[in-house]
Amino acid sequence: MSDISTHLTVQAAQEILATFNRSDIPPPEAVADKALLRQALLLVSSLSDYQLLGICAGTANQGYLALQTYTSALGYAVSIEKSSISGPIYIKFNSLTGGCYASPHLGKSCGVLVACQSAQAEAINEMYGPLPLDLFSSL
Repeated sequence: MSDISTHLTVQAAQEILATFNRSDIPPPEAVADKALLRQALLLVSSLSDYQLLGICAGTANQGYLALQTYTSALGYAVSIEKSSISGPIYIKFNSLTGGCYASPHLGKSCGVLVACQSAQAEAINEMYGPLPLDLFSSL
């Protein structure tokens, strides 16, 4: 992935993100360049009206850290009351309404699904992921 220019086109960004679609375990080369993956997600999400985040994590701490780092990177100031769920957790966040809820996660996979939503059908309306929980943690 690192042979792609640092100034991504929308098509290149979507191709990078597509390597994660509907895959419980993305290929190792897909997560090798997190800076490029972050750039791709930020570009595509900036072209949508709002985003929905679906976070599956092994613990509430991991899930809420992912929520905090993703929402911050996407430009949202979020103040969420954390759930006391123990064990694996699913957190859903709607950037349009600011709504957030959590429930126990019964699946085995972990990661973040980002659904970019737009009012117009020809605009960005796509779900990407699961992306790494720690994609924005090192920033």
